[in-house]
Amino acid sequence: MSGDGQADLTELWQQRWPSCPPVGYKLRDPYRDVWVRFHSLPESKRYAEDESEYTVVLERYNTVLNELFAGADVYVITPLWTTEAEVPSSQPVTGYWQSLLVEDDPDPEFRTYCHLFAARRPWRRGCIDESLRDIADDKVAGILITDTRMQHIHHPYDGGADVFLATSEERDRMRDRHGDWLSSHPSGL
Repeated sequence: MSGDGQADLTELWQQRWPSCPPVGYKLRDPYRDVWVRFHSLPESKRYAEDESEYTVVLERYNTVLNELFAGADVYVITPLWTTEAEVPSSQPVTGYWQSLLVEDDPDPEFRTYCHLFAARRPWRRGCIDESLRDIADDKVAGILITDTRMQHIHHPYDGGADVFLATSEERDRMRDRHGDWLSSHPSGL
């Protein structure tokens, strides 16, 4: 990503989501009014145990992703977590967007940096199934999928997905369409 592309992406993020850096787990609190969480398996089961359950997990992820992004380009934003401010030299610089200090601890060994890489791609159902399966197995964490205007964010995690929509009304419509995928917990978690 060019320097202009990095700056444009950062400016777009700041315009749409100014109360939070592009770190998935930090979005829920400041944007609760447009947030909904869907669970990947019935009865809020966290991990798939066989292929039939993986089919359900991928179907739920892809159903919501398709509702959000069908026919559009998306950014798949992938984090790399380190204790170093510099991007590790072992990482390809292709798609590098920015680095964030997420936890500022006085002890350098406990500081946490998040290096973000953004790849633009056309959305089509199933195009990131390999990554989604790794997320479901907790092998990968922190990925964000967003449209190129950053109106919608899909943040899959092991056990489900946090979805952020443009308005609370849009959130309510999506929540109502998939009511059986919601948590029974009053907070929605």
